[in-house]
Amino acid sequence: MAHGRTILPVLLSLSLFGPAHAAPPPGPEPSLDAPWPEPDPQTWWTESRPKPAEAADPLGGRKGGRRGATAGLDVDPLLYRLWGLQTLQSQVLRPGELILEVWVRPSLSVRQSVARVTVRGDGAAFVQARAGLGCCSPEIGRRVGFDARLEAGAARKLAELAGDPLWQAPRDVRVADGDGAVDAVCVNGSSYDLILLTPDRARHVRRACDLAEVGQAAAVLQTVLGAALGHEPRFDVIFPGGVDFAPARRAYDALVAEGGQLKAARDGRPDPEADPPAN
Repeated sequence: MAHGRTILPVLLSLSLFGPAHAAPPPGPEPSLDAPWPEPDPQTWWTESRPKPAEAADPLGGRKGGRRGATAGLDVDPLLYRLWGLQTLQSQVLRPGELILEVWVRPSLSVRQSVARVTVRGDGAAFVQARAGLGCCSPEIGRRVGFDARLEAGAARKLAELAGDPLWQAPRDVRVADGDGAVDAVCVNGSSYDLILLTPDRARHVRRACDLAEVGQAAAVLQTVLGAALGHEPRFDVIFPGGVDFAPARRAYDALVAEGGQLKAARDGRPDPEADPPAN
């Protein structure tokens, strides 16, 4: 019995304190101020990235296609990257599809903007718009933007603009009233670059501050910029009164009614030979 009374305390001692090789107690919790471990540099280039939303790249995933149709575009592909847009030169369009684009450059402000609408072959239409400070730094300062799908039925209205007489007019123009002709100088207003891209051609025209010049492009400007409003308040604020090109359209109609016209500017860039002749 004495031998048994000796073994019992030993067993209790082992059960309480555990064997000599037992795991040590956990260490202190890591400090929240401790620096995060450096990421593996290789994964920056190899890890999978989320695909852009449909509205951000309506024609994404297409391969091949004809590139010669973009010969008439003045916009450098790198400029599209600065504004966060897919380059027009890389877009692949199919029959019945088009892209319309409007660049707005005010003469008295560095708040520039660009709006693009895309009509896809399945009848869907999308708008992408960007605004920012286009001055004084390498990047586009305070850039804002959005990508959105337009309401059903918008594609038909946009597709009609491909037949607008604007796309048959010279790239750069001057107002010719009677025997005189004056090249427009943008002092107080905005100049506009307008681009039409279809599967077989590209047209790029520029219209400056003169009301009659802008009026020739009124239908395209009203429709494209109108489609870009109402999606992002920070974009809308640079058009405080909305968009209304009716006065410009009346000025152009009055010029034509009085026998005037818009002639090709003397120092304007000639239209590319890739464009088809006027019908």
